Amino acid sequence: MGNFPYNISSQILFKVLDHRHDVDCVVGMFQKEVAMRLAEKPGSKTYGIISVLLQAYYDIEYLFTVNENVFTPPPKVKSAVIRLTRNKRHTLSCNEDLFTKVVKTTFNQRRKQIRNSIRPIITIDDSLLPPVFQQRPEQLSVEEFIELTDFVERHLKDQSKSL
Repeated sequence: MGNFPYNISSQILFKVLDHRHDVDCVVGMFQKEVAMRLAEKPGSKTYGIISVLLQAYYDIEYLFTVNENVFTPPPKVKSAVIRLTRNKRHTLSCNEDLFTKVVKTTFNQRRKQIRNSIRPIITIDDSLLPPVFQQRPEQLSVEEFIELTDFVERHLKDQSKSL
């Protein structure tokens, strides 16, 4: 539980992910925009890498906004309190390192369809791609990213067998 320094809040949350097996709950005050991004659902412009990675292992609740006027001196930004509670998923049903790589790679070009943004990891004939490849990363749920990762992993294994 804490009021985390806004300039390193993402790094703190990535450490929480690294130690997720030991961290059951986090309640903290973050910059409002960061808190909203973390709790956002698929389909939103603010849904991103950290949203997907954290939501894979945590249920995230946006609890309330804290007005800047309650601080002395008042900061130039609004704050928000969120709660991360460990969900029932202790491991992913896919390669977790590849999952992270797929999420980061696709969001690095978030305005492109996944079939284009995933090219640094795999190249495959468009006719062989499932429909999920026609979407943009911010449209995919955690479960769809897991399925995407499974597809990528199978394709990489098939590629290595044919070499």
